Amino acid sequence: MTTVVMHNVVSVDGFVADADDQVGPLFDWYGNGDVRLNEHAKVSRTSAGYVRPAMAKIGTLVVGRHVFDMTDGWGGVPPTGEHLVVVSHRPRPEGRHPDAPFHFVDGVEEAIAKAKELAGEDRNVGVAAGDVGGQAFALGLVDEVAMDVVPVVFGSGKRYFGSVDAHYLLEDPHIVIQGDRVLHLRYRVRKQP
Repeated sequence: MTTVVMHNVVSVDGFVADADDQVGPLFDWYGNGDVRLNEHAKVSRTSAGYVRPAMAKIGTLVVGRHVFDMTDGWGGVPPTGEHLVVVSHRPRPEGRHPDAPFHFVDGVEEAIAKAKELAGEDRNVGVAAGDVGGQAFALGLVDEVAMDVVPVVFGSGKRYFGSVDAHYLLEDPHIVIQGDRVLHLRYRVRKQP
């Protein structure tokens, strides 16, 4: 069965970036180890043991248009999984990565449904935390919350859960792994009655 996992690297005070979309030291742990994940990342052996299988399980990633534009669509290659679903009220940019496995949809519910269809039953759907992830979470569409917590305090910026303004309960973490300058946590979401 497909699991929808909301994920991002986060500061201990709950921010995925500052107000100017800068991540500061949040991603430094992707370069502080001796195990190569890809051409951009070398992590500790402990982190690699967690990150590799988690990434391999993702079939489709859901992001917002802002993240898509900031990354230039990762050069036409999804950063994880085989497909990228982009939540946007604007159409796919013409001429930009025309053959890339990118799917543009209007809303979060439609994005999760499309991502599940593309991922299939044996793969997971990843949802980028922030505004889109927070919306999916508030709609009850997220099964698990995955956080790579970095020991830094931002004080303000872009929140992990976006604009979620209600109380939600998570189960106790079922994954707790101490990496080098990062703590990998994973929680199942308690379904609301």
